[in-house]
Amino acid sequence: MSSIVFSPPVPAPGEPAPELRDRARGALLGLAVGDALGAPAENMKPSEIRARWGRITGYVTDRPAGTDDTEYAIFSGLLLARHGSALTPAHAEAAWHEWIADRAEGPFKGAGFSERGTLENLRRGLAAPISAQHRHAWSDGLAMRAAPFGVFAAGRPAEAARLVAVDGSVSHEGEGIYGGQAVAAGVAAAMAGAPPTAVVAAALAVVPDDSWTARSLRRAVSVAHRGERAVRSAVVIGGYPWTDLAPEAVALAFGAYAAADGDFRDAVLTAVNMGRDADTTAAVAGALAGATMGETSIPPEWAAAIGPARGSCLPSMAGQHVLEVAELLTAAASPRTERQPSTPAHLPTELRPWVPADPPSDPHPEPPGLIPTEPQRSRPAFLPTEPLPSTPALPPTDPHPSTPALPPTNPHPSTPALPPTNPHPSTPAFLPSESGGGWAGFRGSRGRSPLGVGCGEGGR
Repeated sequence: MSSIVFSPPVPAPGEPAPELRDRARGALLGLAVGDALGAPAENMKPSEIRARWGRITGYVTDRPAGTDDTEYAIFSGLLLARHGSALTPAHAEAAWHEWIADRAEGPFKGAGFSERGTLENLRRGLAAPISAQHRHAWSDGLAMRAAPFGVFAAGRPAEAARLVAVDGSVSHEGEGIYGGQAVAAGVAAAMAGAPPTAVVAAALAVVPDDSWTARSLRRAVSVAHRGERAVRSAVVIGGYPWTDLAPEAVALAFGAYAAADGDFRDAVLTAVNMGRDADTTAAVAGALAGATMGETSIPPEWAAAIGPARGSCLPSMAGQHVLEVAELLTAAASPRTERQPSTPAHLPTELRPWVPADPPSDPHPEPPGLIPTEPQRSRPAFLPTEPLPSTPALPPTDPHPSTPALPPTNPHPSTPALPPTNPHPSTPAFLPSESGGGWAGFRGSRGRSPLGVGCGEGGR
């Protein structure tokens, strides 16, 4: 992809421009369509998809429906429409209690890794951001509900990234936050007419360059011209049992979007047929392409199947429609001519030129030692101020750098200890380091959250 500098057009104040409204409806309807198309293929390998359906080219169920991806996106959209740019972690936490945690469990079953861990913490009385300190804060649960923030902050990727991180502070940390920020910023750029190259640039501009999310995203788009098999091989963690890793799912979605050059049908179907967390990857790809091309780009037969949410994942969202949320967000958005004083200075307000960091001939130049294996909790995860450290450092309390590297606080030097840079002994040992993509014969493993049952046709 060629580099590009993008400056969004400035509409006149007042009512949303027809084009902006069309893109907003396209983004959220596109999310719901992608979710419904991808749900039956969730957690499947491409070979399993081919064996069952050949190539998926449309709905493969009689009653297509969105899953938790759509209903949590509605949840976040309503939260944002209520508070706008004044959104705080306290507002987000209160909404989780009001609409989810404090209600009787009842038919609730739309919980992936991050959602169930968050609910358990909230019900124990933990507040944000402590509520996000569970074992699965790196999942794609924030990325799947991030598109409304891009719709609201059309043309302002930095503001979209800031707001989605506020929402995510209740449920996610580190790479989980970065995945949501990349999606929100990408949708915000697309909402203002950015071409796919600038949409990718906007996503990369708001996450740390050395993050797992940024690495995976660069790898995916650098091989996108070679098709879905190359994109999948570039980022999928072969043999890892769970499919909702934020860096993987977000990269697959952007890779599908880039491979299709923004075309809605091609972007969504590419994401669906790659399998893995197919409802989320197709939902994100659908939101990006829908914001790029508008509601009219969505095939009418796909759009017609999307009705009000059934509440099968979040009962409190029953009866809400994504198009109604799109209207609320465009009405609530402040004119894009205003500068948002609350936007942190380190989140760029203009898009940087983007050049693929990883040449297609070598999509994995970074040595494995640079890959962050878990969120860094020593600073607010949603306000990255510097790249993650590339090499382990001795603990600051060690007065003898020339002595053995075991931390001085370990009372059992003969017992294997966690590396000195691991500040999270409660973080699961199975959290994978970033895998070098591109290996021949990669095979994704199927897996479901042990913490909750999915919903809709496929579930998460």
